Amino acid sequence: MRHVFAYGDLQYEIETESGLKLKNIRHSKELPWNDPYRISNEFAIHIDGEVIDGSTEGMVVQDVLKTKIEPDAEQVTIVLEHIEKNLRLEVHTIFYENTSLIERWMTVQNNSDNVATITRMDSLSLVVPAAKYELMYFTSDWGVEFEPVRKDLEESTVLETKSGRSSKGMHPWFTLLREDGQLLTATVMWSGNWAFRFERMDSGSFAISGGLHDWEFSKQLKLNETIESVRVVLALGENNDINTTSVQFAQVGRKHWYPNNEFSNQLPIEWNHWWSYSDKFVDETSFKHNVDVAASLGIDVCTLDAGWFGPAENEADWYDYRGDWDLVNVKRFPSGIRHLSDYVHEKGLKFGLWCEIEGLGKKANLAKTNPEFVATRDNESLGYVCFGNPDAQEWAFSTLDSLITDYNCDWIKLDFNLDPGAGCNRSDHGHDCGDGLYEHYIGYYHVLRKIRDKHPQVILESCSSGGLRIDVGMLKETHTTFLSDPDWPEHDLQIFWGATTMLAPNVCLHWGYSEWFEEPRHEKQNFNPRDPNLQEHQLDYYSRISMLGGFGFSQRFPELPEWVEKRFAEHTAFYNRHVKKFVQGADLYRLTEQPLREGKGERWPAFQYSLPTEDEHLLFVFRMDNSSNERIIKLTNLERDKQYTVTWLTENRDQEFILGSVLMDTGILFEGLEEESAVVLKIK
Repeated sequence: MRHVFAYGDLQYEIETESGLKLKNIRHSKELPWNDPYRISNEFAIHIDGEVIDGSTEGMVVQDVLKTKIEPDAEQVTIVLEHIEKNLRLEVHTIFYENTSLIERWMTVQNNSDNVATITRMDSLSLVVPAAKYELMYFTSDWGVEFEPVRKDLEESTVLETKSGRSSKGMHPWFTLLREDGQLLTATVMWSGNWAFRFERMDSGSFAISGGLHDWEFSKQLKLNETIESVRVVLALGENNDINTTSVQFAQVGRKHWYPNNEFSNQLPIEWNHWWSYSDKFVDETSFKHNVDVAASLGIDVCTLDAGWFGPAENEADWYDYRGDWDLVNVKRFPSGIRHLSDYVHEKGLKFGLWCEIEGLGKKANLAKTNPEFVATRDNESLGYVCFGNPDAQEWAFSTLDSLITDYNCDWIKLDFNLDPGAGCNRSDHGHDCGDGLYEHYIGYYHVLRKIRDKHPQVILESCSSGGLRIDVGMLKETHTTFLSDPDWPEHDLQIFWGATTMLAPNVCLHWGYSEWFEEPRHEKQNFNPRDPNLQEHQLDYYSRISMLGGFGFSQRFPELPEWVEKRFAEHTAFYNRHVKKFVQGADLYRLTEQPLREGKGERWPAFQYSLPTEDEHLLFVFRMDNSSNERIIKLTNLERDKQYTVTWLTENRDQEFILGSVLMDTGILFEGLEEESAVVLKIK
């Protein structure tokens, strides 16, 4: 039987008479993305040494179910049975109306008395026809997140992460650009190890597969036990323009994935003490003094980062005591954390607190009192609490619940500062020896959902050594993600450009150029607000970069020069008045190529926010160092025959009235700006 599913820009066809075969996946009027001469079997499972896919002999399609899960989203589930092995498989696809984006995964149930051993689950299995392709993806490490790679796809290639964190090594995203201008973008909704494989076939076609990484993975399924694969998202675009898929990712994310609440929807402006005080140099008095200034600057939330807990000795390192969240460093915080929280609330602000709930320091008492919580590999501690253990999940939920309740928290920053690798291979505390990392993340997601249910108005921020666990799977469970620890200007622009290929701007949190108290790990992390050579246009440039997403600061507010403090107050007011609504709900278009660190890449980056229902737009243009004297920026997504009012919000210039066709074809000339300058224009 042939099934056709047409949703907006997407046409998707399957044939189920002899197993399961993908017939067609394409834009309604464009060439398909599957090879019509090669079977695309939708999925692949490696089980008991065999590969089972949609056309495996003995695979029978039992049913095709369609379920409306949202007014503009429908789930199609294909139910299959493998007769010989007595397996039930369900292949799930969610279609989102008015997009060419689909979300795919599968479930496997063992209905046999025999144990079934699964060693690989490919949520994506697609054969693309022979053509000329360019592959784009991002490598990643601490302070070098979203480093682009673009190359012709000519030979078999594997994109993967084996560190145990989704964006340590590579970010879980790729775009395949075809010679006719069409493109396919994919991401894995998973926070652990993942893989995308591009296997060149003799015909010149490529077999693309991926999802959960099979490295060091196995799952034992007993009678009636079920496993769910990780989800993979695909989107089709056109015109060699990555914006055509990234806008879909953002739109679907906002409507269907991100767990927004009233507080997160407000897009609060944050102050966090971390880089300006680190851990050992923050105390009760300094935190309060910063809160006083933050209240006058228009800041919404003040977050107490690492360093608040543990023994009172100055030489005690917070990293060694992660897990002992009942300890408070009473030497630095003699009145306790609730006292600070109450002080923040009395000033009319919200209170945030840092916690690395998964982490387990080498001196933490938790490992002694609850040795069954410790994640180990080959009997060696991995330095984290294994959430594959249901008892550890309950402990984590209870601990976070107590921190939020006892300290009256409005915001929890959840960090994770280690690489679990292949994960825990114990088999005595809730999982098998081959699925420890998989079960850890399933358990962590479960804890986050329980916390959101119990505390629906608390913002959960995801962080992992800065930006080393950025993925849509984590953004389904938390409200925002921190993009990177460093925040010097060109680095900030590079990572924002990259992150928004798969995330909406409102879930991308980063601070303006911070002053680091301790020796920075990069020579360009050298901001000094008291530098007599600091110019106003430079300070504006640093702050406006942070305004592109979630806006925040990590500065020693009481030590700011008067003019800097005043300018920061003006920036928070500007963000609230002019920028916030665009970050909250507008489509984002990157109008230029990606700016890069070390003076490389685009040096006049521009970003256009377009409110889809109001024909109102906000344009950010940055002149970086090592740039030309002028640049023409062409806008997009305007109506050609309409006249637009162009208002320079940051410059003393007259309004202009320009046709949409002129703004898109001829563009706007930017000249006369100093290096390290930023301008913001409103187009309506």
